[in-house]
Amino acid sequence: MRIHTFAICAYKESEYLEECIVSLKNQTVRSEIIMATHTPCQFLTDICEKYDIPLYINEGEAGITQDWNFAISKAKTKFVTIAHQDDKYEPDYTRQVVGRMKLAKKPLIGFTDYYEIRHGKRIGRSTMIKIKKWLTLPLKLKFVRNSRLLRRYTLSLGDPVICPSVTFAVKNLKQPIFKDHFICCEDWEMLEEVFGMKGDIIYVPKKLTYHRIHEESTTSKALSGGVRKKENMEMFLKFWPKPIAAIINTVYNQSEKFNKVDNI
Repeated sequence: MRIHTFAICAYKESEYLEECIVSLKNQTVRSEIIMATHTPCQFLTDICEKYDIPLYINEGEAGITQDWNFAISKAKTKFVTIAHQDDKYEPDYTRQVVGRMKLAKKPLIGFTDYYEIRHGKRIGRSTMIKIKKWLTLPLKLKFVRNSRLLRRYTLSLGDPVICPSVTFAVKNLKQPIFKDHFICCEDWEMLEEVFGMKGDIIYVPKKLTYHRIHEESTTSKALSGGVRKKENMEMFLKFWPKPIAAIINTVYNQSEKFNKVDNI
């Protein structure tokens, strides 16, 4: 019996969706694969039939956190990864992440380093990748990963984790996993709560996930609308007094320009 599910969150007709599915089908260790959407259409029906993937329709409230929580709720396995429709995975992702989570006493989440995809090309080194790599450096230390206080403060200078790289040990986490609060920092908010819980954080410092940077992504749209800056400030206030949070937020938001497709 399989213990891991890739839950694909699909929205309308993504030109990258099939590439995502193929990367999940090509894992060296097989997982269940399901798809969830609140925008049902013939395109999604056809691609699910082509790859024999169950399709679940979210007929409740729509939104990024609602869609993610809905997708997780449809998985029947111990471990679940939310696969974003534009992203993809190295063939060894499941073996490396789920394999290590299985060995943990009380796993909470597991996550990896990543590549970017810009204009169809794999990018292993970029300013944003360097920033996130620097932010995750303390998590390579066992005593940091084992300390709820120390690992929580690894989040105090920014979000070091890309959401599609995360696998959840669902039964060990509070439900719903994502709060209906942010539209950009919902994953950072989730990490802040999870890192403060009793249990194991599994960090695999290998590039096993591909994160696509393109103008139609939710992140790119939020950056252009200024939403990210406001939400970042709210997160920094969880760790710092307001004057310090404001300074860090100013610096951090300068780095957000590298989440735009032509800025490396």
